[in-house]
Amino acid sequence: MVLTIKDSDEKRAIARAVLEDLTEWFELEESREGYIHDCTDWTFLEAKDDDRIMGFLCLKETGRATVELAVMGVMKKYHRNGVGRELVEKAIEVARADGYEFMQVKTVKMGMYEDYDRTNLFYISCGFKELEVFPLLWDEANPCQIYVMSLK
Repeated sequence: MVLTIKDSDEKRAIARAVLEDLTEWFELEESREGYIHDCTDWTFLEAKDDDRIMGFLCLKETGRATVELAVMGVMKKYHRNGVGRELVEKAIEVARADGYEFMQVKTVKMGMYEDYDRTNLFYISCGFKELEVFPLLWDEANPCQIYVMSLK
């Protein structure tokens, strides 16, 4: 089940639980804490089973017509069980209902790290298309790949 969460404290608690379970992807504490802090201002979707947190996804507006999948995580024990896809599908539904025409997501360029290659393949399988790589947006070791999707 995917729910929209409005309460700031609940958003932070869910984000912390998930991101601290995913230190392979969110290893920098400063970055992790930034997501946990910033998620209170974003559209926040939680995947849960009964009272167990399975994952979350946040959307933030980046332009009048565009929303970004700003951060997403699924607890390791729920990987490869459709939870991430369910979150993305709900995010697309919410973004369309809010009138957005495009969704984007930023990740590390394919071929840099095995974990991120799986992430890239996941986004592609959800319908995202490669837009552009910014080699120095983050740093040389982490070239930023931007994927986009039309919501029309």
